[in-house]
Amino acid sequence: MSGVPDMVQRDPNNLSDHIKVAFEDVIGEPEGAHSPDCVWVNSYKCFNCSRDCCYAVLTALCAIPLSFCWGCEFAWITFQHVWQIGPSLRIFMINCVCAQKFFSTCLHCCLGPICETCGLFFSQITVKNS
Repeated sequence: MSGVPDMVQRDPNNLSDHIKVAFEDVIGEPEGAHSPDCVWVNSYKCFNCSRDCCYAVLTALCAIPLSFCWGCEFAWITFQHVWQIGPSLRIFMINCVCAQKFFSTCLHCCLGPICETCGLFFSQITVKNS
C-alpha cells in the first residue's frame, strides 16, 4: 500500500456500487406523468447541486474524525485477532487433537470388537437361490 490514495479511482474494490446517487437512478417520471421541462431541468440541477454541496460539507466536517475512529476500530479488530482470537483458536485446535485421539481410542477399544464380531456374524449368512 502506498502512502497516497488513488485520487481518480476512489472505490477500486467497488464497495459502494449499491449506492446510486445520480438523479436518473433516484427520480424518474413514468410515461404520461411528465412535469414541465423547466421543472424537470431545474429539479435535476437542484438535486445535483444540493447532493454535491451537502456531501462536501458533511465530508469536510466528519470524514477526518470518522476516519480516525474507523482506523482505531480496525486496529482494535486486528489486535484482537492477532493477540486474542488467533492464540485462542490455536489452543482450541491443540485440545481438539487430544480429544480426537482420546475418543478415537475409546471407540476403537469399545466399538471395534463389537463391529468386528457383527461383521463375522453377518459374513456367515448365505442366500440361496430357489
